[in-house]
Amino acid sequence: MEKVDNGGDRLSLLQDAEQKAQALLAEVERRGHIVAGQTERQLSDRVYELAYELFGTRRHWHKRIVRAGANTLLPYREDPPNLLISSDDILFFDFGPVFEGWEADIGRTYVLGDDPVKRRLMADVEAGWHAGQKYFRQRPEITGSELYAFSQEFAARKGWEYGGPHCGHLIGRFPHERILGEEVRNYIHPDNSHRMDEFDVHGRPRHWVYEIHFVDRARQIGGFFEQLLTRA
Repeated sequence: MEKVDNGGDRLSLLQDAEQKAQALLAEVERRGHIVAGQTERQLSDRVYELAYELFGTRRHWHKRIVRAGANTLLPYREDPPNLLISSDDILFFDFGPVFEGWEADIGRTYVLGDDPVKRRLMADVEAGWHAGQKYFRQRPEITGSELYAFSQEFAARKGWEYGGPHCGHLIGRFPHERILGEEVRNYIHPDNSHRMDEFDVHGRPRHWVYEIHFVDRARQIGGFFEQLLTRA
């Protein structure tokens, strides 16, 4: 049964979807699924089946991503070869499950082994996300280009390069991609000079997912962290 959108509770419905996505990844960890010796696609399929087991959903509003090793350098639109996960890998998830008609979009990084650089990268993408949310909350009139610039600068301060052409996008009731298109105003993009708090065409608040993708091209590693961006 899909939850009804009455306009006023859109954020709470998105937050509920995100909580389910977070519970999904927590269960993936609890069951010990994030291990070496399987391919990226095999691990992605495990998450997909677990989403059905726990929540009865098989809908994902964007392609399911597990990337390991050198594939962690690549942004969303790339479709790299299916790599085998090794015992000292860094890897990340980017999943967009749909719960009761509402989209979630969640990204997390994991490190197998004790490599200190990979572990620092894993910590820095999460820290970068929280720093960006704080920056967003302190600036009511912030634009997409301003938040993207902050994200790039934070990456550089930590010794990384920002890995994506944007750092987030609108999210809403499934399927939002039909109305998003490729307009930069729908992304936290370097060319988006519009205020992020502008209303949509129906006069409703827009809601954003904020994503952090830091890379080290010399070491061929990347990390990713993504979730719903809120004002409070």
